[in-house]
Amino acid sequence: MRLSSLALIVATFAVAAVLSLVAANLSVKLIEESSEIGVRDALDDRGMTWAEVQADGLQVTLAGIAPTEAVRFAALSAAGSIVDAARVIDDMQVEAAAAIAPPRFSAEILRNDAGLSIIGLMPASSDRDEVLDRVRAISGDLPVTDLIEVADYPAPDGWEDALGFSLTAMERLPRAKVSVSAGRVAIRAITDSGEEKARLESQLNRAAPPGLRVSLDVAAPRPVITPFTLRLVKDDAGTRFDACSADTNATRTRILNAAFAAGLTGPGTCTVGMGVPSPNWGAAVEQAIGALNELGAGTVTFSDADITLVAAEGTPQGDFDRVVGELENSLPQVFALYAKLPETVDPDQGPSEFVATLSPEGLVQLRGRLSDENLRNVADSYARAAFGSDRVYTATRLVDDLPSNWPVRVLTGLEALSQLSNGAVTVSPDTVIVSGNTGDPKASTNIASLLASKLGEAEEFDIRVTYQEKLDPVAALPTPDECEAEISDILATSKITFEPSSATIDASALGTMDDIADILRQCGDIRLEIQGHTDSQGREEMNLNLSQARAQSVLNELRARRVLTSTYTAKGYGEADPIADNDSDEGREANRRIEFRLIRPKPSAPEGETTLETIAGTSDTEAQSETATEGTEDEQN
Repeated sequence: MRLSSLALIVATFAVAAVLSLVAANLSVKLIEESSEIGVRDALDDRGMTWAEVQADGLQVTLAGIAPTEAVRFAALSAAGSIVDAARVIDDMQVEAAAAIAPPRFSAEILRNDAGLSIIGLMPASSDRDEVLDRVRAISGDLPVTDLIEVADYPAPDGWEDALGFSLTAMERLPRAKVSVSAGRVAIRAITDSGEEKARLESQLNRAAPPGLRVSLDVAAPRPVITPFTLRLVKDDAGTRFDACSADTNATRTRILNAAFAAGLTGPGTCTVGMGVPSPNWGAAVEQAIGALNELGAGTVTFSDADITLVAAEGTPQGDFDRVVGELENSLPQVFALYAKLPETVDPDQGPSEFVATLSPEGLVQLRGRLSDENLRNVADSYARAAFGSDRVYTATRLVDDLPSNWPVRVLTGLEALSQLSNGAVTVSPDTVIVSGNTGDPKASTNIASLLASKLGEAEEFDIRVTYQEKLDPVAALPTPDECEAEISDILATSKITFEPSSATIDASALGTMDDIADILRQCGDIRLEIQGHTDSQGREEMNLNLSQARAQSVLNELRARRVLTSTYTAKGYGEADPIADNDSDEGREANRRIEFRLIRPKPSAPEGETTLETIAGTSDTEAQSETATEGTEDEQN
């Protein structure tokens, strides 16, 4: 009986234990499900549907990829508001951050009389030390301000070309600011003269790599004119300026209007420059030209504040005295007038004169009268030095009755003659006459300044110099467009052919290459792309390679003929750019061609002010652009 009671008690405890275990498991399941559902609902309410929730006993694990670190913390906070934060296990990840965008690489280079400064950010692939070494070489003995930084990012397209061209440009520009960015260079500079401005713009445009956008803003200040010279002639041939100077555009207009009233024809030219002796220059010139016009003929010459008025031979003495008196009383202060009425010369009297002639071939003859042996030796030596020792023939004679200033007049006349391409100078007691042709558009002005300064006031001279463009070594050069047109004319009658399926130029076309080379030697360093094209027969890759090889063959033939080709490139385009239908023999023949294309930088607007200007405290003063034109040449595939 006792055993049965004991077994009953044990069985009761066992059943209770089993029931407790079952109840505990059910409780855990209930807690897991409620925790998981509560946390998931809280995350969904906040839009965090990316998060995954899994409960394991009392622990709640959050997984998934959060968009940002802040969103991950927000998910943990949301879960902690439902269950104890200690029970939350963070198994979440964060999306990888996007790659940081590379910075904008740019540089500013400023050069002036105080030194050279460079500031900006360049990629590490640009050797900073090498760039600074080149900058120091450009600066010479002047100091260099280095404010350049480096970032370890790949160099953008066009950066290296832009940086290299900017340093090349800075070597030629002593006063300039250059702004550099990928594929673009903006240059602002000051030059000493209009000629220097034109020369630099031409050089920089030609030196720019193909595809680089270049903005040029080059300014030329007004030239310094010394002496400040003006000379107006009124004679049987009409009214003309041998030289004209003005200090402002308004003064130039005033002077030209007075000259037009005196009979000047044509557009009229007058140089605006610095060095005017008086702010009343325009008024004095206007009055003197009016006086000359009233006299009817003669010359008026200004050399700074000295005025020489020479009336024509035969002018009535009364008219001369009246006009000169009125002019003397009306001239502004500072100006001094010398007036001269030449005496009538007996036509039967032999001339006392010295004549030097310069032929188009460069031969010089010295004839006429000289005052002594010493002057003859000096004149002969000067002429040989100026024109060449084997080009001078002297046939002068010595006389005693010449003016005391005869040596100065003779040597000044020879110096004036040296500025002509051909012509003559005649020296007489009353005047010096310089006549001839020149290729220098400023020769007449330069000769007038020379004679006015060397002969002095009261000396009469006459300049009859004609500018001829064919004699101008600069203007006579063909323009790039003219070069292209001449090549097109040759190709219209002669054809360059190649051996079949080859890049070798056929022997029958070598004469055409000679003619093209003759033209290009006169064209200078124009930027030229020699393009090769084929028809569509054959594989595309083969056609591309063949067109490249043929374009290169043309370039090599030009080099073999001693044409300067440093600014030329050869590029093949294959069948990509047809100019006719490839379905016919005629069309395919037209598509097999070589094209000569002029390359010019594309226009771009000048950049604004930069940090470098703030550092240096200076800024310099039209973007120039040119468009590409094209010439064509046929060839056989």
